Amino acid sequence: MKRLNLLEETRFEKVPVRIYADQFTASKAIAGRIATLIKKKQQAGENAILGLATGATPIHVYAELVRLHQEEGLSFNNVITFNLDEYYPMQPDAEQSYVRFMNHHLFSHVDIKPENINIPDGTLAKDDIAAFCIAYERKISELGGLDFQLLGIGRTGHIGFNEPGSAPNSGTRLVTLDDLTRIDASRDFGGKANVPEKAITMGIGTIFKAREIILMAWSEKKSEIVKKAIEGNISSDVPATYLQLSDHVEFILDQDAATALTRFDTPWLVKDCIWTEQLIKKAVIWLATTLKKPILKLTEEDYNNNGMSQLATQKGPVYDINIHVFNVIQHTITGWPGGKPNADDSQRPERALPAKKSSIIFSPHPDDDVISMGGTFIRLADHGHDVHVAYQTSGNTAVWDDEALRYLEFSIDLNKRLNIDSSTLLALYDEMREFLKTKQPNQADTLPIRTIKGTIRKGEATAGARYAGLKDENIHFQDLPFYDRGKTQKNVSYEDDIVQTMELLNKVKPQQVFAAGDFADPHGTHKVCFDIILQALKRLKETEEWVKDCWFWLYRGAWHEFEIHEIEMAVPLSPQEVERKRMAIFKHQSQKDKPVFPGDDEREFWVRAEHRTSETAKQYNLLGLAEYEAMEAFVRMKF
Repeated sequence: MKRLNLLEETRFEKVPVRIYADQFTASKAIAGRIATLIKKKQQAGENAILGLATGATPIHVYAELVRLHQEEGLSFNNVITFNLDEYYPMQPDAEQSYVRFMNHHLFSHVDIKPENINIPDGTLAKDDIAAFCIAYERKISELGGLDFQLLGIGRTGHIGFNEPGSAPNSGTRLVTLDDLTRIDASRDFGGKANVPEKAITMGIGTIFKAREIILMAWSEKKSEIVKKAIEGNISSDVPATYLQLSDHVEFILDQDAATALTRFDTPWLVKDCIWTEQLIKKAVIWLATTLKKPILKLTEEDYNNNGMSQLATQKGPVYDINIHVFNVIQHTITGWPGGKPNADDSQRPERALPAKKSSIIFSPHPDDDVISMGGTFIRLADHGHDVHVAYQTSGNTAVWDDEALRYLEFSIDLNKRLNIDSSTLLALYDEMREFLKTKQPNQADTLPIRTIKGTIRKGEATAGARYAGLKDENIHFQDLPFYDRGKTQKNVSYEDDIVQTMELLNKVKPQQVFAAGDFADPHGTHKVCFDIILQALKRLKETEEWVKDCWFWLYRGAWHEFEIHEIEMAVPLSPQEVERKRMAIFKHQSQKDKPVFPGDDEREFWVRAEHRTSETAKQYNLLGLAEYEAMEAFVRMKF
């Protein structure tokens, strides 16, 4: 019976899927399977032919293989490897080279023979590439094919660098990279313009011949493309769907990457559910959105025809369900993000008391506060709350080089006009010009350049916070050490960042903490900053009484928004408040027009922010609630 239930639950899935709690557990399991294969081949006196992937996804797999070699004696003496791909052109010693990546994460730490390592050559003359690709294919075939192929998946659905449009029988070849692939790689190259437009990749046909294929995917960022690859129709638009044709493939996911699969996203379509309050809310919103009907107009027939008859039977009549969910959503809306004084707060998202709260907004980068929750920020200040803002990092990497030169030129010119000695600045200016002439993509700036860029962003953040209504003494620049340390060190400790955050929290003793809960930002900085705050609050909770009365609210930025069923506080903005928020964002002049790291959305941040908040308001309205110009959304986190 359990097996039948599982088959029903996974009936939309066209490939075997194994899901682990997190990427670390999954990576250890994958490494264990590779180790078993290597040892089995050793016992038979044979070579193990491995196809290997690069990028962030397999890093922990390689770390576990290195541990197995160093601590448990796993030998790679009989291993021959073929890497999937390499950028073209690319020097093997370049920071972004996959040769360097593989040496750093695996080959330099195990006993593999150098002659057994095969990686596409990014230094070839263009006329030599076709012959190299034929030889690459021939070598794999002569060795009997790949025993094991390790894959990741890009957001275009690519495997290797087989982008949309790739043929299922394609071999190793030179390809043109999809624009989204280059955007995703831009962080490693110091901007999209520096990302190569071409790559040499093993073909889908070559991959398909492997006797065992594992595709790995971690994080919610990959969940939508994972769903398409597993549940979608086979199409060249999503090359990973070709893996559905293989009898030797398995998708291994962490829980976040699996969230969009039908059995997790809309489980009522594949199984009987335990109807919690949150699941009822999600299902009814889904039904109303799918049918494009207000919640209060949903009928029993709508429920029955869309996989929700169990809910109607167990919790009905459906009109009562509709009214309940409508009221729950309505109660998330508040114009009083700090709580409404002298009001019944039993149906409000925030407490009425204390009437004047101490609030602190943590901003990972110097503009996340106004981009993500600028309207709420201004509203809290207007209502007289003791609002603080903490800028967690300097954000110096997101300033253009010529912008830094321009500010230094301004300082030199100003000194001249005021008859102030500029000799030190002139010497620094000459040093900067010389450094920037030979600066390589993604090369760390010198300390003076980082200082100038950080100072530019500090001035902008101060202007934005003042415009929102804050006193200077309530504006805190943490400049957490991890941010610059991470540019030069691979293994970064966050202990001093946590201690510094604890000290600030203990000084402010807030009743409200706002933090970025948007982990889709391309820098990864938001997640690190969130973890630092969370650790600080957890530690303080053990010793400080004030923490028991502290509520922890998450906002999201220009990258991603909460789903409607997740939102616990929605702050509506009037047209005038949207304009005030826009003006606060405009104070960040270095981020206007075209930011250094725009992610996969080329629009300016203020445009994205206004579109996101107007879309949230529109979705509330389509569900049958009042129409607002915009809404900023928050989720409360218990800690």
